[in-house]
Amino acid sequence: MNRHRTALSVLLSAGALVAGVLTAATPSIAADAPTSFRPQHTQGFWTAERMRAATPLDVTAVPGAARTAVAASATPTAIAPTAAAPAASPAAFPQAGGAWTGGGAVVKTSGRVFFTMGSRTASCSGNSITSANGSTVMTAGHCVKYQGAWHTNWVFVPAYNNGSAPYGQWSATKTFATDQWAASEDMNMDVGLAVVAPLNGQTLSQAVGAQGVLFNGGYNKKMYSFGFPAAAPYDGTKLVYCSGNSGKDFLLTKDHSLGCNMTGGSSGGPWFQDFNEATGLGTQVSVNSFGYTFLPNRMYGPYLGNEAKAAYDKAQAS
Repeated sequence: MNRHRTALSVLLSAGALVAGVLTAATPSIAADAPTSFRPQHTQGFWTAERMRAATPLDVTAVPGAARTAVAASATPTAIAPTAAAPAASPAAFPQAGGAWTGGGAVVKTSGRVFFTMGSRTASCSGNSITSANGSTVMTAGHCVKYQGAWHTNWVFVPAYNNGSAPYGQWSATKTFATDQWAASEDMNMDVGLAVVAPLNGQTLSQAVGAQGVLFNGGYNKKMYSFGFPAAAPYDGTKLVYCSGNSGKDFLLTKDHSLGCNMTGGSSGGPWFQDFNEATGLGTQVSVNSFGYTFLPNRMYGPYLGNEAKAAYDKAQAS
């Protein structure tokens, strides 16, 4: 294999990114693998100590052998946020990575995702999005299923704060991935969703709000990315953001590309275009997915096309 196709690291958990070499093998997954899962969850499993101590997990991922073409020319489909986001001057733009101190809706809609992966505990990031059921979280595909196995004990903790859950822990009743991620873990389609159970008589969007989503929105936009990176120099306690002019991956995927130094644990955090710093509202168009070890300080996120829209439609109807 070409030596320049060194490792590509999925930003899955609290661990540092791995340097290594892409192998030719892909996970052995049946082509008709189910695209949703009802994760087992033990009530009270995620104590403050367990959340803080989620096991660092270093992983590498290989783009699916049969990479799916992304239809960037398809008709855009927009789902509006819970409130309009008027234009605002970009005071926090560009930013290669730093704590978000601007407040606004994004502080509540984004959060940490915790789950068990085999015998280990791990963390990702996620975001509450507008949906028909009012209970849908968008994250990365590898944050719901990885190496052929669906994660269990899956919870979303919006506005996570160093072991505390100010808006509660929202347990997934069902998790979803794009057909392509479920079947072959195609990195172009690293998109996952979770439907969470109501808590204290409220849906997730009633409790914390929800951001809008745009499918088939095109490339080369001004972007803001958010997440809870937990590997050095970060520690998972703060909402971190990056901002800048995005591009397109010219190596192995059709992903968006953004200058960003977020590390492990930030996977699944939202990417917004039309983001308003004053209100903290934007239009989600991707999620943190992976970084090439030989191209530091650059994040990649999947293009939300028809495939992601199909997964979203299954989730919001669940």
